[in-house]
Amino acid sequence: MLVGIDVGTTKVCALIGEVMRDGKLNVLGHGTVPASGLKKGVVVNIDQTVRSIGDAVERAERLSGFKIDRAFVNVGGQHVESQNSTGQVAVTAHHREVTREDINRAIEVARAVSIPSNREVLHVERRGFIVDGQEGVKDPLGMSALRLEVETHIVTAGATAVQNLTKCVGAAGVKIDELVVSSLASAEAVVSETEKDLGVAVADVGAGTIDLALFNEGSPFHTAVLPIGGNNVTNDVAIGIKTSLQVAEQLKIQHGTCDLRSVSGDDEIGVAVLGDEAGRTVSRLEVCQIIEARMRETFELLRSEITAAGPGMLPAGLVLTGGAAQLAGTAELGREVLGMPVRIAAPSGMGGLVETLLTPAHATAIGLLQWGAAGVGTEPVRYESAPALGLLSRIRDALRSIFP
Repeated sequence: MLVGIDVGTTKVCALIGEVMRDGKLNVLGHGTVPASGLKKGVVVNIDQTVRSIGDAVERAERLSGFKIDRAFVNVGGQHVESQNSTGQVAVTAHHREVTREDINRAIEVARAVSIPSNREVLHVERRGFIVDGQEGVKDPLGMSALRLEVETHIVTAGATAVQNLTKCVGAAGVKIDELVVSSLASAEAVVSETEKDLGVAVADVGAGTIDLALFNEGSPFHTAVLPIGGNNVTNDVAIGIKTSLQVAEQLKIQHGTCDLRSVSGDDEIGVAVLGDEAGRTVSRLEVCQIIEARMRETFELLRSEITAAGPGMLPAGLVLTGGAAQLAGTAELGREVLGMPVRIAAPSGMGGLVETLLTPAHATAIGLLQWGAAGVGTEPVRYESAPALGLLSRIRDALRSIFP
């Protein structure tokens, strides 16, 4: 049994699944509740966060009939950062063949970069190897060589933010198998291996943040979190129309679009206005102009981040997922601002209780299950977590050291 818990800004989603004999992932139970105690993906109130996680877990347990004792949990927030590093070692075996020990030593050298004490390493991703100057080697084990070099992508997070999240999950009665950065979990659910090989960006647009991961040649080379999301659009609508956040959210979902060409200037919407019980009518075009302006700014921030990380390395374009990516006209505006292919993606290929789960809003939760499934009964998972936080992670690390 596998469990994924997506702890987000506005919702907490717990999923229980199992890997079938044919390799397909089957969902056995799920529980989704409104989140409280978090702001922009970071815990700001321990008690409220514990309650939200506990409620989501209880609902999933009730639906599935299983007891949750451990789970894969996502990490979000602007404190998530990444860097690339290389490590080089001499091949020590007398027959000059690369061994598992050589690979591990190279990774340890790459990992020994200067990381502040207030940060914690979450992932060390092996991007590729260079064997005696030969680039593009994915698995050098058993190759003849004098020198081995590894390229890695290291993802770190703020230590206190990780500790507070871990404390909340533990207080809800759940142990952590592995902490997974939200963008990498979402990518598991919505991006194909072909797209990762070509070069693709994945942006999980949530309520408080955008979790971004850039892939090339099958592995990530840049991971970041932007402190902007769907709530910023809602806030702008509320201020511009002078209404409550609840009404602004309804306006955004029911009448909003980023494509102003599809909006008639004659369309009127009745809304409640702060300080006026009778309310008033507003132009739908006015509402959509506010939405389009904020979403255009959002894509401009994404463009700046992508350009700084690796311009021209993403022929497969941008894949948008997350609840806030479902706003009408988002993909069209993204293509206009970014000048690259943009599509909205939802998870697929699941079985079981999935009728309401195959939406962009559940990409991270389903991705956490798929992340866990990738390590069941196999030698290494694509991403190497450090430190190992749960029993499954410790078993996986032990297997890595025993089997080549």
